[in-house]
Amino acid sequence: MSTQDLAGRAGQSETAKGLHAALGRLLSLVQGEDDRGRAQRGALLAFSIRVASAAIAYLSQVLLARWMGSFEYGIFVFVWVWVLILGGLAPLGLSTATIRFVAEYKERGRLPLLRGLLLGSRLISVGVSTVLMLAGLGALALFGDLVQHYYLLPAILILFCLPAYTIEDVQDGIARGKGWIDIALVPPYILRPLLILLGMIAAIALGFPMTAVTAAGAAIVACWVAGLVQVFVLERRLRQTVPAGRRCYRTGLWLKTSLPMLLLHGFELVMQNTDVLVLSLYMTPSDVAVYFAALKTMGLITFVHFAVAAAAANRFSAYNARGDKAELSAFVREAVRWTFWPSLAAAIGLLALGWPLLWLFGPEFTAGYPAMFVLAVGFLVRAAVGPAEHVLAMLGEQSRCAAVLFAAAGLNIALNFLLIPHYGLMGAAAATSASIAAAAVLMLMVAKRRLGLDILVWRRGEAGH
Repeated sequence: MSTQDLAGRAGQSETAKGLHAALGRLLSLVQGEDDRGRAQRGALLAFSIRVASAAIAYLSQVLLARWMGSFEYGIFVFVWVWVLILGGLAPLGLSTATIRFVAEYKERGRLPLLRGLLLGSRLISVGVSTVLMLAGLGALALFGDLVQHYYLLPAILILFCLPAYTIEDVQDGIARGKGWIDIALVPPYILRPLLILLGMIAAIALGFPMTAVTAAGAAIVACWVAGLVQVFVLERRLRQTVPAGRRCYRTGLWLKTSLPMLLLHGFELVMQNTDVLVLSLYMTPSDVAVYFAALKTMGLITFVHFAVAAAAANRFSAYNARGDKAELSAFVREAVRWTFWPSLAAAIGLLALGWPLLWLFGPEFTAGYPAMFVLAVGFLVRAAVGPAEHVLAMLGEQSRCAAVLFAAAGLNIALNFLLIPHYGLMGAAAATSASIAAAAVLMLMVAKRRLGLDILVWRRGEAGH
């Protein structure tokens, strides 16, 4: 037998071994029943759902922009941002705190407290969101003459989404605390955008004008249907896993823990939405629409960060509750790697395809392409420290995490007001990117100094080793 034949067979053998090893890792991922295996499956499921939801949401945004035109689409973007802000604040941080407490009470067998949390967190959140809705309606009734006329009616309508949006948010936390990624993510990230899209298609068939008012009406129906479906499915699964019994409430403890998380989430919301709100003060709805399309296109890479956080946050809390520092440290490092490398690959692909993707919204939207490069820098710096904010929040450092985001949010507001009047869309992108990067660096410092965790992706080992 010739040397070439031997080399060929050796190469085939090595290839077969590689395929066999890859298959073994895949089977281990699918079949593994340890905490890491379950977390990896959860991350894979969350990632898959987020990929599907990103495709659906992106398609729906493209179609809305095409149907409505940049001006009406920009109006809808502006009022929907207020739903994101108010709906994110209404749970008072319980949407994040429930992840920690559900995992902790389950781990320690504290069923009365678990039952109380499952009911109490939802009642509090819906109550607060209803008050916010009524306050918003009252404010628009009293001061509506100060609002641009084309924003007024869409803003009034969109407020009716708040209670439904809020219940979805807090139930997301409950489901993630139990490790039920499908219940947590499918209603808000798959069902809701699909229903908005279907609502607009129905509106076209019925002859309604393609305006922000019509889109707000579709959003109301979509939020309420998705929220009620999630309530039904979550309650059915809870009845199967949490036996009936008495409820105990530690509302003071829950709110004491959640309020720093409210600050944390509130500052995140400021960083995510200030650019759009400030742009609306200085530029037209069409300009806002162009920037929003660029932001959402580049922001597709963040679904990796979200997917890993959704799957891993409850495990951070569980390992901490057990006092298993070695496993916690190793798991955090894995979560950082799961976040960064797929995010880097996604960023490269999106920048390569950015111009044609923006063109799908309409020819005028390609003006936002340069802003995507600026935004990518901040998103990748954030990805380099993984789900750092969830690590800090789940390990008792939520107050310091909130302080970091407070500083970053203040920087974001200042930079937006400083840069947007002079540089427009690029100024908004620079302000957002710089503040995201600053928050990531500060969280890296807190994790290392307070928890002994060195979570930067390209360093090996943990601090102190």
